[in-house]
Amino acid sequence: MTTILLIEDALDLAALVRRELEAEGYSVRHAADGQAGLDTFHASQPDLVLLDWMLPKLDGLAVLRRIRQSSGALGNVPVLMLTARGEEMDRVIGLEVGADDYLAKPFGMRELIARVHALLRRVENAQAVLKADREGLGRPIVTGPLRLDPAGYQATLDGAPLDLTRTEFDLLALLARNPGRAFSRQYLLDTVWGADYVTGDRSVDNAVLRLRKKLGGLGDAVETVWGVGYRWRV
Repeated sequence: MTTILLIEDALDLAALVRRELEAEGYSVRHAADGQAGLDTFHASQPDLVLLDWMLPKLDGLAVLRRIRQSSGALGNVPVLMLTARGEEMDRVIGLEVGADDYLAKPFGMRELIARVHALLRRVENAQAVLKADREGLGRPIVTGPLRLDPAGYQATLDGAPLDLTRTEFDLLALLARNPGRAFSRQYLLDTVWGADYVTGDRSVDNAVLRLRKKLGGLGDAVETVWGVGYRWRV
C-alpha cells in the first residue's frame, strides 16, 4: 500500500486530509511538527510527503532540505508543500529547495487528491523507465570501435580490452546504448549506483573523467550537457 506522510500542525486540517487520503486507499502517517516529521520520514520511508511550511521546531523548508539530503532513493521522495504563503517568491523558494509541487491554503480536497495522484503517477512512470534502463544494461552494445558485453563485463576498444570497473562499465553501457539522450547526474546515480551513493558527492563526474581517459580518442563521445548531466554523442 502506498504510504503518505503528512507533516501538518493544524490538527483539524490534518484530520480532514488524512480522512480523504485514506478514503482513496492510501496509508497515512501524521506528524505535527518538523522534527517529528523527519523522524517519521526516516522510520516509515513514505512514497510521498505532504509538508506544511510553517511548522514548530523545524520549519517546512528545513525539513525539505534534510529530506533532500537523505541518501539513495529516500532523498528523491516527492514532496508537495501545503502552505498559507501564497506569494510567487515563496513558491519559487520552495520549488528551488526541492519541492515537487506547491498548494496554497485554503485548498479544495479534490485538487489535493488530483495533485497527489499526479505526483505518484510521475514517480511510477519514472520508475518504469529506470527499470527498463537497468534491464537494458544486460544487452551487448557495439558502437564504432567500442564493444561492450555486459554478460561477461568485457569491454574492447579497437579490439583491445578496456580495464573498467563495474560502475564505469555500467555507466558507459547506459550512455552508449542511448546515443543523444541526456541523463541527469541524479538519474545516473539512481540507475548505475542505486542506493550505494552519498547525496552531494561527485561520483558521476569522477567516473566520467576516468572513462574519458580510458577511452582515449573516443572519450569526447561522452559529452557534457551543461545544467543537466551527460550524453553519448550521436
